[in-house]
Amino acid sequence: MKTTTETPGGDEFAALCRRAWDTLIPARAGYLADVSPHYDEVLHDVAQRTEHTGSLGKTDIAALVVWKRLSAQTRWVTDLMSLPDTHVRAVTERAVTAVRDTTLTRSEAARTGRGIIWELPGFRTGDALASAVLTAAAPQRMAVYDRRVQYALDTLRLPLTPIPGRFGRYLQLLDDLLHHGGAHADGWTARDIDTALYWTGAKPHPPATSDPDHTANR
Repeated sequence: MKTTTETPGGDEFAALCRRAWDTLIPARAGYLADVSPHYDEVLHDVAQRTEHTGSLGKTDIAALVVWKRLSAQTRWVTDLMSLPDTHVRAVTERAVTAVRDTTLTRSEAARTGRGIIWELPGFRTGDALASAVLTAAAPQRMAVYDRRVQYALDTLRLPLTPIPGRFGRYLQLLDDLLHHGGAHADGWTARDIDTALYWTGAKPHPPATSDPDHTANR
């Protein structure tokens, strides 16, 4: 198993990953129970278009801004909208190719795609919108990151710092969770884990075990 430079020693890190499932499983159930099944239709629509076109245009990115509930009243939106759509598609096409490249590990593909999408306005700081674009490009491989996900990871004591390359390390961390999940991880995707983390960060709650050593809070 490949680990990140942020992960603690092997046994300790593996134990943290196993404990995380005590929180992820009920969180995923809560997400599925409380969030409208129609909420992700925008993401699915963009993903379907991207599957056929191989790129994302300004309209697709605008849709994902709404889906992520980000502010469109910022300078980067003006800068992005001022670019020709052909230029935006040329950049996103390279990013789409990168995240779909199965010769790369999931984390390597994420890091490469993130580095490419950085060229566009709005993608040079933070990973929320970039992760949404890359997930639309490869929904079976990528996953969405935002501040709620970060809060959940911090709560679970799974290290992910904001130093450059965070998105690639995030995908590696999701792979580590899948690797250490055992039977719990059967049928789960990276996207399933990100929704569970999102729900944990949005609605913090204790894990489904009474073992105090498995508490989700620091």
